[in-house]
Amino acid sequence: MLELRNVSTVYGTIPMLMDVTINVGKGEAVCLLGANGAGKTTVLKTIISMVSPVSGEVHFNGRRIDTLPSHKVIESGIAIVPEREGLFPRMTVADNLLMGAYYEADKKKIKARLAEVLAIFPRLGERYHRKAGTLSGGERKMLGIGRALLADPQVMLMDEPSLGLAPALVNEVYEVIGRIKREKNLAILLVEQNAQKALAVVERGYVLQKGGIILKGSTAELQADKIVQESYLSAGA
Repeated sequence: MLELRNVSTVYGTIPMLMDVTINVGKGEAVCLLGANGAGKTTVLKTIISMVSPVSGEVHFNGRRIDTLPSHKVIESGIAIVPEREGLFPRMTVADNLLMGAYYEADKKKIKARLAEVLAIFPRLGERYHRKAGTLSGGERKMLGIGRALLADPQVMLMDEPSLGLAPALVNEVYEVIGRIKREKNLAILLVEQNAQKALAVVERGYVLQKGGIILKGSTAELQADKIVQESYLSAGA
């Protein structure tokens, strides 16, 4: 469904991604692990055409999309939950959610999607008319995910959903991700440093280091790999 084929990118003259190949199948959850500065967010920005490859291609549903503007990529069925959620703090929870349905003209579909999201996130219903800037960190994560779901995407890109959250909230957010995967049958590309949580909800994964893929495999294969164990799964990781 989603495929990066030998993608390389630069920021100015600095190489960021080098010959990166990643694929995500229909309904499949895949993680991309890596430390800060490895290039994980650049992968997501390249998928949604915020960064253009200097070589390689990005394909979605058999169509090349790295030549499209970002809004056309989003409109084609890819939603992103950015690392910092990208919310509008002075707008209400309701208005932030509805921004996710920007490209949908059918009001009945929007109403149905909104009901589904509020069923997944009842706390957002409780705070429906509050300003997004007044929400807690965990609530902001939920709002970011909920807004992406309003777009009814085929693929969801999630950038560091555990970042900055207390352990209890990380567990809550990952319970939601697992539920979305089960109930919505979405394809998910999950970018994370928290390998333990990410590997608990995905089928496969990749490890990105200094802009290049150094490992790939099933969840079990990555969990058993010494590099992953020492760098991402150990107590001090």
